[in-house]
Amino acid sequence: MSSLMKGTAILTVGLFLSKVLGLVYLFPFYSIVGGEENLGLYTYAYIPYNIMLSVAISGLPLGVSKFVSKYNAINDYEAGRKLFKSGILVMLLTGVASFLILNLLANPIANVVIEDDEQIYTVDQIASVIRWVSFALLAVPVMSLIRGFFQGYSHYMPTSVSQLVEQIVRIIVLLGGSFVVVVILDGAPETAIKFAVFAAFIGAIGGLFVLYYYWKKLRPEFNALRLDNVSSGDLSYRAIYTEIIKYSIPFVFVGMASSLFQLVDMLTFNRAMISIGLASVTDQYLTMLNLTTQKIVIIPVMLATGFSMALIPSITKHFTLGEFDTLRNTLDKTYQILLFITIPASIGISILAPGIYHVLFQQSEMGAEVLAHYAPLAILFALFSVTAAILQGIDYQKWIIFSLLTGVLFKLMLNTPLIKLMDVDGALLATAIGYAVTISINIAVIHKALHYSSKLVLRRIMLICILTLLMSVSVLIVYKLLYSLTVPTNKLLEALYLILSVGVGVIVYGYLSFRLRIAQKLLGGRFTKIANKLGFK
Repeated sequence: MSSLMKGTAILTVGLFLSKVLGLVYLFPFYSIVGGEENLGLYTYAYIPYNIMLSVAISGLPLGVSKFVSKYNAINDYEAGRKLFKSGILVMLLTGVASFLILNLLANPIANVVIEDDEQIYTVDQIASVIRWVSFALLAVPVMSLIRGFFQGYSHYMPTSVSQLVEQIVRIIVLLGGSFVVVVILDGAPETAIKFAVFAAFIGAIGGLFVLYYYWKKLRPEFNALRLDNVSSGDLSYRAIYTEIIKYSIPFVFVGMASSLFQLVDMLTFNRAMISIGLASVTDQYLTMLNLTTQKIVIIPVMLATGFSMALIPSITKHFTLGEFDTLRNTLDKTYQILLFITIPASIGISILAPGIYHVLFQQSEMGAEVLAHYAPLAILFALFSVTAAILQGIDYQKWIIFSLLTGVLFKLMLNTPLIKLMDVDGALLATAIGYAVTISINIAVIHKALHYSSKLVLRRIMLICILTLLMSVSVLIVYKLLYSLTVPTNKLLEALYLILSVGVGVIVYGYLSFRLRIAQKLLGGRFTKIANKLGFK
């Protein structure tokens, strides 16, 4: 395996495990703090925090790594070191500035969110939780710079390990602290929520300790390389940071795409729901919309984009070499893998929504309905991630910013009128329209840049939809039959029903996919061997 592919694999695995941990912890945390009525505070704090966090996490490591690797390639190691030394100070100042800004905005944000006395939370409660989560901004920018510096030297392990440790430390502190506050000390869930959001700062400190360990370990290597330095000229700080910003901005926007759509809901949802007389349930609905159901819907997105993103380096390679026919074939495969995984998974979640929500959270007709209607949006989320990655691979990053902002604008314009018309489904429809607009622009740019269109992909989409329909019918029949025997009143029996239903769905979809050879064609040699062993030759 080449060092580039090995590095990409290390980063991907670290990020994927970090994302999985960031999903799994929510289920025990939900049980500890006691449902959506308390978890909502957590949601209100994390959306504005994630907006600021995306600026640090999404763009900076990639921008710094690109800058450092560029100058290392011409043996100008001092350029990267100059950025590193000044960048530490700049990121410390950026962290303090972000911390102060979020603290100052805490009350204004809370005042926009809280519109009615019937809502569960007060302005002071929301503002307080936002202030607690803002502490993490003191550490994250510096951590992002250091990660980027290591990646510029093709050392990917520090980033991957620090991400994992950061997440593990955060979750241990979050769950442990919440358990002590609520269960042992019999404290208020609000106190546990404050402790939970502050855990992001403790996690970041854990990540910094890991990076410091790698810095001590790798510093002799970095210093040895500086002895053979070949200066490429006197780089001014202005030139350095202009270059970094140019590299980083597209990645920043991709990283905070989901948060921008959620921010629109946070700022407009409650007001619209209150206007149609739903003030008493608006906080629970928003928590379901932006946290509990969203965490479930993102699962098939992670799986599909994980498979598809593995093809992105080859897209960049073929584009750079001008191998456009091969590039178009790669795009065909990327789209097909994406939809082959995402369509059946999202429709399956939609069908089994009552059972899934019961097992992971609690029995809730409201939660099940939101999840069932939300799940198909996973297809759009996955398509956005991959089309944005393709645009980055062919050096059309500026279009990502334009398409995303256009989609968010559509969401902003449609959110309030659609919520007034359809309550929570209106917010989901506005999100779907916003993402559809963004994806359409991305696909149009890809089509124009590469003269790409594919009848094969359209035929395969139709085939995947037919297979999904057959799978859905089989799952629905099994699920309804099980419910006709006895309605599950506990999570254990519900989980058994889900396992049996999902198992039938996987068998039906897998059998048809292998029989029609679509799985072998899309997923490669290993799956072909499995198919051959199963008799699908």
